[in-house]
Amino acid sequence: MASGPSGSTHSLDRIQAMSSLLAQNWWAVALRGVFAIVFALIALFSPGATILSLVLFFSAYMLVDGVFGIVSGIRAASNHQRWGLLILEGVLNILVGIVAFAMPGLTVLFFVTLVAVWSLITGVLMIVAAFKLNPEYGRGWLIFSGIVSVLFGIALLVAPLVGAVVLTWWLGAYALVFGIGLLVLAFKLKGRRDNSSGSASLRA
Repeated sequence: MASGPSGSTHSLDRIQAMSSLLAQNWWAVALRGVFAIVFALIALFSPGATILSLVLFFSAYMLVDGVFGIVSGIRAASNHQRWGLLILEGVLNILVGIVAFAMPGLTVLFFVTLVAVWSLITGVLMIVAAFKLNPEYGRGWLIFSGIVSVLFGIALLVAPLVGAVVLTWWLGAYALVFGIGLLVLAFKLKGRRDNSSGSASLRA
């Protein structure tokens, strides 16, 4: 029975450590948000893009997003912290980007299905990872971004044969909301980091 409080305390300490580490790397989250918004603007203002252009734009976004998505995870590993879910998400994004680049002639249906499955998996990973984050560090915004990703994946699976223009609009709208959510999360993390630094300075 005595191990209960000790185990709970250890779990809370781990969550706090991971939250602090993510706050230190808030800029990586912010860059993911910026790239998502840039992709969204391209998609929304170029709705007449061919499906080939859309695949190439999307794959480039996935590669960049994947790289920045695993930066925090690599930093966590170097500090002996566990942040495997976000690393897994980043690797998945890179793999999807490579597949899209290697096979730019994908059919519309296959491409839509690929995007839908990617969106569902990454959304679930983000939601699960959110519960390893301290609520004060923006857990709600990470959950929000994950839910948006899951809903987008479901929408694509329900209507996989939408036209290329409509698909471009859907991708643009999704990326815009997703990117804004990540930016808000990033600056919330930055605020927590600054507050923690300020408190440490006062104690010193």
